[in-house]
Amino acid sequence: MKQMILSILVLSFAATASTQELYKDSIDRFIADYVKNHQVVTGAHKKQFRFFPVDESYRVTARFTKETNSTWMPVATSSGKPKQYRIYGWLEFTLAGSKQKLALYQSQFLLQQKVYADYLFLPFKDATNGKESYATGRYLDLKTTDIRNGQLILDFNKAYNPYCAYVSEGYSCPVPPRENHLKIAINAGEQQFAKEE
Repeated sequence: MKQMILSILVLSFAATASTQELYKDSIDRFIADYVKNHQVVTGAHKKQFRFFPVDESYRVTARFTKETNSTWMPVATSSGKPKQYRIYGWLEFTLAGSKQKLALYQSQFLLQQKVYADYLFLPFKDATNGKESYATGRYLDLKTTDIRNGQLILDFNKAYNPYCAYVSEGYSCPVPPRENHLKIAINAGEQQFAKEE
């Protein structure tokens, strides 16, 4: 009986380890594709990308609540020219042992383009900004189809920097609104770009 229990525990551990490796591999592929296809950072500069170690604890299930009376509003950008967004809904989840809440946005401009009609935008700030990660904040891209049964998977290992993290001119990057400022550190996703001295 003891041997059977031990065998079950060993198999369970092996299965868990295998699942974790598969997850890490999937994020590694995501990062490799992100770096390879980046439209701003090119050539040898791609070696300056930095990422936090993959950590599955930053992949969380969030409860989604649709915003029923959302109106278009200006969101500040790095260029000083606001862009029109509306709050599509709210995401509530637990991370680092505490409850968190973020607004999920929809772009007025992208909504008018068929290919991006289901696109949702999650800009956020956290306690790593200006230290390990880009000072202004980071982004996550999501889709309306990612929402299933009132839930949505948030994977902060896929958090990325706005183009303004690499160049100071030519882009108008949305600044995460105050409701999306997290007090906790999100030690996942893209780190501060290692700019040349």
